[in-house]
Amino acid sequence: MELQNCAKNIKLVAFDVDGVLTDGSLTFDENGVEYKTFNAKDGQGIVMLNKTGFITAIITARQNGTVRHRFQNLGMTKLYEGQKDKLTALDDLCEQFSVDYSEIAYMGDDLPDICILEKVGLSACPADAVNEVRAVSKMICTKNGGRGAVRELCDLILYAQNKNPFINQVKISDVAIDRH
Repeated sequence: MELQNCAKNIKLVAFDVDGVLTDGSLTFDENGVEYKTFNAKDGQGIVMLNKTGFITAIITARQNGTVRHRFQNLGMTKLYEGQKDKLTALDDLCEQFSVDYSEIAYMGDDLPDICILEKVGLSACPADAVNEVRAVSKMICTKNGGRGAVRELCDLILYAQNKNPFINQVKISDVAIDRH
């Protein structure tokens, strides 16, 4: 119940990339070009947040053209790349969009994310986050990074605020499964 209460106040949702939007793998070709794999269901969760008026952001310490492409493809609001001090990006988001820390959800998976996770209203991490991150997160997802954890957070927020854009478009008969 505490998670749903936290989720009711959220206006802005921000994510780390490696280990959150991806599984944390770093793949390079022989020319040093980096490739990332993203989860379509996680992406749909972010799209639903966007469609229902949430501010969405990425805060990452790395710089990568693939991340910029994914950011644009999902129609997200703000991208912070090369952020060694992630708290500076969080403070900029607060100022730019007139939100308080308590109105922000953030998902991170590793030590550089702790500075944000300790401040926001709804801190979340994938199931495979490092122990230090798990210890400061209010929500520990059942799924790993890049494997549905982002969607879990998105769904929690959307349902807590009764804002799922597809909830009224689907009839139970359309999704019923005959288990016999």
